Formats: sequence, C-alpha cells, structure tokens
Amino acid sequence: MGKKQKTNGGDAVIYARYSSHNQRDVSIEQQVEACRKHAAELGLTVTATYEDRAISGKTDKRPSFQRMMRDAEQHKFAYVLAWKSNRIGRNMMQALVNESRLVDCGVKVFYAEEDFDDNAAGRFALRSMMNVNQFYIENMAEDVKRGLYDNAKKGLVNGSLPLGYKRGADGKPEIDEPKAAIVREIYTRVAAGELFASIAADLNARGIRTARGREWNKGSFHVLCHNDRYRGIYMYGDIRIPGGMPRIISDELFYDAQEAYGMKKDNRYGRARHGAENYLLTGKLYCGHCGSYMVGISGTSKTGEMHYYYACQKHRLEHTCEKKAIRRDVIENAVARAIMMYCLDDETIDFIVDSTIAYFKQKDHELHIEAMENELAAVQQAISNLMKAIEAGIITPTTRTRLLDLEEQQAKLSAKINTAKAERVEIDRDDLIAGLQLFRTGDIKNKKFLAKLFNTFLLAVYLYDDNRLKIVFSFTGNHNNIEIPLELDNDCPDSESGPYETEVRMSHLECRKNLGSPPSSGEAEKGDDCSDGRFVRTAPLPPHKK
Repeated sequence: MGKKQKTNGGDAVIYARYSSHNQRDVSIEQQVEACRKHAAELGLTVTATYEDRAISGKTDKRPSFQRMMRDAEQHKFAYVLAWKSNRIGRNMMQALVNESRLVDCGVKVFYAEEDFDDNAAGRFALRSMMNVNQFYIENMAEDVKRGLYDNAKKGLVNGSLPLGYKRGADGKPEIDEPKAAIVREIYTRVAAGELFASIAADLNARGIRTARGREWNKGSFHVLCHNDRYRGIYMYGDIRIPGGMPRIISDELFYDAQEAYGMKKDNRYGRARHGAENYLLTGKLYCGHCGSYMVGISGTSKTGEMHYYYACQKHRLEHTCEKKAIRRDVIENAVARAIMMYCLDDETIDFIVDSTIAYFKQKDHELHIEAMENELAAVQQAISNLMKAIEAGIITPTTRTRLLDLEEQQAKLSAKINTAKAERVEIDRDDLIAGLQLFRTGDIKNKKFLAKLFNTFLLAVYLYDDNRLKIVFSFTGNHNNIEIPLELDNDCPDSESGPYETEVRMSHLECRKNLGSPPSSGEAEKGDDCSDGRFVRTAPLPPHKK
C-alpha cells in the first residue's frame, strides 16, 4: 500500500492517550514523538498537543479529548494526528463517530502507525483495523473476567475491598485493624439504635472516611450493614466461600445490626424507636474493664414502666466481662455536670479558642496559598514577557505553543487558589468565645442541649464499678481529661423491681462549682467543706482501648 501524498500544509494538533493497562506514562511521549515525525512527513505544523493520562479509550469522558473536540468546532486547527486509531476510540463505533465529528468540523485525521491511503481501499483497511481494535478489547475483557473468576475460586482479592480489609502479601484479604475497629464501632452503634445521621456526623468530625475516601452520610451504612464479608464469607459474582474472608463481626452482632436497620427502614414516618435517640453517650462511653463500648438497653418494671441503661457490649454478647449496667440518666447527668464544671470556665474557654485559631492558621499554611500565588505571579510575568516578544515580531510555532502552555498553567493555578481560599476558615475570636459561653446557660435536662454539649466537648468516657469515672474531652493539651468519683444509690436495679430513685453525688465538683473554678491538683484544698471528694487531672488517655 502506497504512502499518502504530502498535504498543502497547515496547523495540526496531536492527541495522545494511555489507559494505564500494561502501559506507562512514558508512552505518551513516545506517541507524541511518532506523531511529530509523521507531521513532518506530511508537511504539517504541530501547534498543540492534547494528552489524557491513565484514562481508558472505552469512554469519551476524557478531559483533553473533549477540549480538543471543542477547539475543533472553533476551527482552531485543520488536522489531528494520533498514534493509532484506537487512541481516538477503542471500539469501532466510537472511533468512527469521533472521526466523523472531526470531519464535520473540517478536520482531517491521520494515524502515525496506520498510514492508510485516502481511497476506498485505504478506508476499508482503516475500518478493518478498527474492527481488530474492537475485537482486542472484547477479547481482553473476556480474559480478564476469566482470570477474576479463577482468582475468586482461590479466595484472592478481586478489585476494591470493603472498609476494614486490605490485600495481604499472598493476594488474599486480611484485616486492616484500625479500619476494622471502625467497622465494629459502626455495627455496635447501629445495633444500639443510634441514628445514622448521628453516627455519620461523629465519624466525619473525627476525620474518618468511607472506604472510598468520602464523608459519611445517612446512606453510607446500607451496604456496610448488609455485607456478609464481615462475617467471613468471601463473595464474588455467584461465588460464595464461607470462611474465605477473615471475620470482623460476630454473627450475633451482625444480625443485631440487621434487626436495628430493619426497624429504622420500617418506620414510615422516619422517627427512631422511642428512647433510642436519647442514648446520647453511644459511641463515647466505654467499659473501664474491657474497653468495649457500652450500648443502650432498656428494661420494664412490674408496673410496666420503662427504664433505660448503658451496658457493656462484651458482657451483653459474650458474657466475658463483669461490668454492671448503669442507668442512662445517672451517667449522662454526671458527665454533663463535669463538662459544665471543667470546660466552661474562662481559662479553659480561652485555651480552646487559642487552640482552634492556631489549628486553622496551620490549615491555612498547609493550603500553600502563598506559594501558589507566587507561582501564579511568575507565570503571569512569563506571559507578559512572551507578549512583548510577540509584539516585537517574534512569532514562531514554539512561541505559540509556549503561550498556550503558560495560559493553561495560569488557569489551573487560579482555580487551585480559588479552591484553597474557599476552604479557608475565618475565625473571629470574640464570636467564638461568646458561642462557647452560651453553653453556661444551657439546661442539662434538655436532651437537645445535652446532645450538643456532648458533641462539642466530649471524646470518651470510661466507666468502672469502683466509683471511678474518667472523662476525656475533645480539646487537646495536658489537661484534656479528668477522673471523678461516681457514688450511686441502687446503681442498676433489677428490671423486675419496682420504681427506683438514683442519686449521683460528686461532692467536690459541686463544692468547686460553688466556689468558682476547679483546683489545679488532686486533693481537695484545705478549708474546702467537701473533703470527701477528689478532682484529679491525669495524663491524657487514648480515645479507647480494645
């Protein structure tokens, strides 16, 4: 087959793409080099290149390809050069449609490695090559599918894994323990009846993301809460292998979560079960003995009255912990009063505000706005210098290409700077102080206020049976937690007994509340009339310990 004749010249652009399948970034440069050589043979002047990296030709949703098509519609060039026809579109129909769109714009397409004559025989050969390309992708898809099913029969990882797992050295899934702990936490909180919105808000506030790196929302829990892989069942297509995955969730907890999820789904008016939304310490309250979560349970007395408790999850499900349950109102009231005492004095509020402002200043620094602005200024100066050269009559293909590159850099930098500035948080110190001081006037008997109080100041609570209560606050520093006594009358009566009266005594805390701010060290100060209590500041605690 003979070569094409030279064209009458004109502006041409190069389109290059690689799909990342058995290819490397360097293949772009190889394609461009081949196209430049072909352009010289055809007598064309290359004015720009359009490159899509690591994007499959199976889709037209390729940024540089779409930009090239828009420029073609504006008649910015007369020719397009590509390495092969499969760069324009991997399957035959797609390549034909894309080439036809270019032809309608008055643009001729040449292929560096498929230089067919511009006659009936040449066009037939081109279409045959496109058919070969289509056969290749379809055959490769069948081979890949066959290989994936072979992997599945061996229990190997195929594609992405759900949260809590990672690919092991042997190619099989293994537990990613830090993330698996999040999965267990979610199942426990769902099983306890906590609202999805509340769980999502807490996870997002802690910087925890989904398996895809996104923020959580109410809809994020559907697949997670119904995924049998967490029970140790390997699944791919119609293949199911019990024991093929390392187990993260017990069957009992899995089905408890299923039941709770079903109750939420069956509630046609969207309201949670009565009392479920009021377990405000769910996800924050831990058993001081075994480190497990304490979750909400309820019991009915002989009179039919409902009573609500927090119980150790390990005690409830596995019966391996002897931690006693505690009345919900008792523990929530004790924690709320400790927060009001310890977190809302002037000194602590000033510390929280200073820490918050310092945090956002550091975040501003991490956005690299100043560095990007300096880079943008340098690009703009380069554009200015190039424009002066053009005005002086220095115009070459290289000049034009360089100008286009600089203008593209300018647009990208401007967009990045605008995005970074939108993420910047402006903090007004006085407003932040005033907002925190509003908590002083709140009513801890009001559930909405209590929820806001816990979400703002509370990180974790550790409860022991020996009258110890450790509270870890959400702010950082050497004094971010306290240890207080918790004296109870009829702590957790049997659910078959009659009505109960439960009293919480935090004598030293109450005394310090009357006197002013809490003391800075352990023992009650001399002269205090509350020497039977202690206010102890300890070293920082971890959020929880499994």
